[in-house]
Amino acid sequence: MGYVAGELIKDDEYNTFVASSSSPFGYNHIAGTGSGQHGLGQTELAQVSAGDSNEIKAASWNSLLAGIDNIANHTNDSMTTRGQVTAGDQIKIKSNVATDLATLAASVAGGCVNATALSESSELRSAASGTRYSATHVVELSTTFASGNNLRFFFNAGGKIRIKLTRTGNGGSSATSKDASVDELITAMGNFDIGAQVSTRSGSGETLTTDGFANGVDDLGTSYTTIFKITQASGTYTTMFIQGEAKVDNATYGTAVTVTVRMTINDVDSGDAAFDSGNLSSVDVNANFIGTTDFALHTMNPTTAQGLDPVYGIASTAIVSNNDTNG
Repeated sequence: MGYVAGELIKDDEYNTFVASSSSPFGYNHIAGTGSGQHGLGQTELAQVSAGDSNEIKAASWNSLLAGIDNIANHTNDSMTTRGQVTAGDQIKIKSNVATDLATLAASVAGGCVNATALSESSELRSAASGTRYSATHVVELSTTFASGNNLRFFFNAGGKIRIKLTRTGNGGSSATSKDASVDELITAMGNFDIGAQVSTRSGSGETLTTDGFANGVDDLGTSYTTIFKITQASGTYTTMFIQGEAKVDNATYGTAVTVTVRMTINDVDSGDAAFDSGNLSSVDVNANFIGTTDFALHTMNPTTAQGLDPVYGIASTAIVSNNDTNG
C-alpha cells in the first residue's frame, strides 16, 4: 500500500520496512545477510508480532531509523530528515521511509561506489620479474575469503582488490627507451581496482584497446574475463601492452570465495633493434629489455568510520604463478 506521512503504521507494514526480501526491499535484506547484490552483514532488526500493533514501540521504530542513517552514512546517500519517536507517542508513518530504503538498496546493489570509509591495505603480495626480460611478465594473484557471504559483504560495502605496478632498474644499465614506454603504460593504468559491479583504473591516456571496466566480481565466471588492455598510443612500441583479467572459483556471487587476477606485460613487438653481441653501431646490449617489473596486491577495505560495524575482509592471499620470458 502507499503511505502518507501521519498515517498510523500497522504491524505487517512495519515488518515490510524491516524484512521484505523482494522489491521494495526491507532494511534486513539491504543491510543484513540479504542475497546476491544486497547484504552488508550488519545486525538485523527484529520483526514485531503479527496482529499486535502495540508491539510497534518507539524503540523498534528508532532502531529502524538509526539503521537507515548508519547505512546512508556509509553509502554517502542523503536521507530524509526525521526526528526520533518518543516513548508514549503514537507510532505513525515517517515520511519517505520507503523512498530512502529504495535509495540504499540501489547503492548497495551497485557496490557502494560512493563510499569513502575505505582503507588501503599494506602490500599483501609482491610478484616481481627477473632482473630484466624482453618478452612477457605474467602473474596470477589470488584473494580468498572465509565464506561466500564474507566475499559479498566485503565487495557490496565498496571493498576492492587493488593491483599496482612499478618498474625498477635494468640490471645495472641505464633505463632504455623500452623502459620509458613501459613507464607510460604503467602511468596509464595507475591503480587497477576490481569492485563488486565495476572495475576502474586511476590512470589515463594511451590506447584502451579492451574496455571491460563495466565488469566487477559479480560479473566474473570461472574462466578469465579481460577487464582492460592498454597499448601505447604512439611511438616505437605500439604493440606492447598491459592487460588485466580476473576470474572466480564459482560463478555464483555468494558462493565464490576466491578471486584470481591475472596481469600481463607483453613486450613482443616489432620495434626491437637488431643487434648482436659484437655490434659496432653503439646499440645498447640491453636495448630490447625491460627492467624489473613488480605487480603488487592490495585491498581497499571497508571500515567502521561511517556507520558499518562489523566489516569484513580477506582470509588469505597467494601468488598463484609468476613467470617472465625472453623473446
